[in-house]
Amino acid sequence: MPGRRSLWPPLAAFALLGLAALLLSVTLGSASLSPGDVWAVMRGEGSPLARTLILELRVPRALSAFATGGLLAMAGALMQVLLRNPLADPYVLGLSGGASVGALAAMLAGLGGAVISGSAFAGAFLSTLLVFGLAHGTGSWTPSRLLLTGVVVAAGWGAVITLMLAISPAERLPGMLYWLMGDLSYARSPWPPLALLLLICLLLAPLGRSLNVLARGPLQAAALGINVRPLEWTIYLTASVLTAMAVTTAGSIGFVGLVVPHMLRLVLGNDQRLILPACALAGGILLVLADTLARTLIAPEQLPVGVITALLGVPTFLFLLYRSR
Repeated sequence: MPGRRSLWPPLAAFALLGLAALLLSVTLGSASLSPGDVWAVMRGEGSPLARTLILELRVPRALSAFATGGLLAMAGALMQVLLRNPLADPYVLGLSGGASVGALAAMLAGLGGAVISGSAFAGAFLSTLLVFGLAHGTGSWTPSRLLLTGVVVAAGWGAVITLMLAISPAERLPGMLYWLMGDLSYARSPWPPLALLLLICLLLAPLGRSLNVLARGPLQAAALGINVRPLEWTIYLTASVLTAMAVTTAGSIGFVGLVVPHMLRLVLGNDQRLILPACALAGGILLVLADTLARTLIAPEQLPVGVITALLGVPTFLFLLYRSR
């Protein structure tokens, strides 16, 4: 494995790209701003309109997009290590479905704001307990059993979502559908997801070598002295919390957690000490750019950011499959 010093140059490059993506997101929109306008606002100057656009609208939204993309990409990388399945992503265990049911129930009841976010997080947490309890049963769970249970639970949540959409009033359908497709318009403060992203990066840093060994299989990991079962529980719970926070912040956004880890492995190799923090940065960059496209393609109208990530993710994933034949 490479030394720790060799991990810093690619991470520094991704950090610079992240700053550039955030600056681009802040300057572009239905009303374009120059980098000079942004710099003036950061110094406490600038027009009232520019301060409102930057400090109250675009910066919080861009930071929320960055945090959400990083959370999803890290969760996807962890799920692929846990299940040893390259097609695993953050939503494979039904977490998105549970969060969606919770959020749609709050919308259907006429609630809004923080209640929707809290209901989404509660739904994701309920789905986590349900999948883990059913997969565990009377014995220990296996990756295949966990995967199959998650797929079945996700299908059940999908049926509940369809029922809720069918019985919901017509005036509430647009907001519910936008939330299901992923929408950062309703993102609240970016600081909770950003704080969680930084905290998880710090907590997972000492586990990088163990994750590298576990990725080769539980038998090899146990033979090399890794306590496999607690490590797998840690990965599962961490990925669940990351996904729950991401879905709570921006709704259901697909392909970020599936495509980003694959792309990074092609470029950087399969060292989890590098892949996980790189996912936090690259996932954030991808979602910031996707959200910028969603805001500017048909401005002043906005597209759900989940539509952009799907349009970008499908051809990218097909290309990756073609390259890995």
